[in-house]
Amino acid sequence: MKRFLPIIGLLLCFAGCAKQSAEQGSVPAGNKYATGFQLTETDSGVVVEVFQPYMRLLVTQPYRRLATMSTVQVGFLYAIDATDAVVAVCNPELIFTPLKGDEIDLGDSMKPSAERALQAGLDLLLAVNYGQYDNMEATRLEKLGIPTIYINEWQESSPLARAEWVRLLGALTGKLHEADSVFNEVEMKYKELKNHQSSIINHQSSKIVSGNNFRGTWYVPSGKNYLAYLFKDAGAEYPFYDDMRETSIPLTIEETLRYFHDADVWVGAGGNSLAELAQLDEKHTWFKAYQNGRVYNWRKQRLPSGANNFWERGVVHPEEMLEDVIHILNNAPDSLLHFASYLE
Repeated sequence: MKRFLPIIGLLLCFAGCAKQSAEQGSVPAGNKYATGFQLTETDSGVVVEVFQPYMRLLVTQPYRRLATMSTVQVGFLYAIDATDAVVAVCNPELIFTPLKGDEIDLGDSMKPSAERALQAGLDLLLAVNYGQYDNMEATRLEKLGIPTIYINEWQESSPLARAEWVRLLGALTGKLHEADSVFNEVEMKYKELKNHQSSIINHQSSKIVSGNNFRGTWYVPSGKNYLAYLFKDAGAEYPFYDDMRETSIPLTIEETLRYFHDADVWVGAGGNSLAELAQLDEKHTWFKAYQNGRVYNWRKQRLPSGANNFWERGVVHPEEMLEDVIHILNNAPDSLLHFASYLE
């Protein structure tokens, strides 16, 4: 690991808070949708900047020994044929994408093993910034001499903005041009699907509901959530498109029924069958979508261990997710779906 450190600098810039404030929420030069990072190609290499928390590094050679803390990162690396750089992972049982099989298990992503991370001889740890606890864990590992960068695709609102983070992984692994090709094709297919839906004349939209009741609260996507973008781009009717709060919208089951009792389709349900949903909560059976048998979860590509390709390939390929929603709205056969699965 030491031979890479003089070449590839990782600088924590606490003075970058002002820059973070300026960049947050706007699309930096070079990006089309993503707001959380910026890439600048120079004669020396590629300057990578992440805005929350602000980090800057100069990549002059590809990182050869990476650790991932989320399955999404594996999906990005697989899309650009760079999984050979993965030498350590968190929660290997949750990874759907086939890897070499000799990766060091760092344990749970909420508290990765520092001893194993040091044993792996990492060039870079791909961390996740879900909250203060994650920051503390990454800082703890960094103090032990493990270079760290945050991959914050989950903070982006739109599906294409999330997918664009593949370019950052491309920059880190020396495959920026391959990543650009992947993203450009994803964008083209996504926009083709979206434009086709918007061009349909006399289209009667179907109403959609997402999620399920959990301990008395039903969380539905706000208008800034990537799922709401998918619903809108697919042409679905959804009552919260104009609610632009940063978090999901918590509803009581009574509020959910008021807004969605007449929804034609239900996506992202928490069960594997209609009978299981009824057992979880009898009120699930009160929805029109349930009664008409138009209920779907996101578990079609799921392993018994709980690994789900929805969180790997799905993030990198939102055009396939959009196609799923379009098929669902049109009551297409289950065989045409990528990630969604019809509940019987």
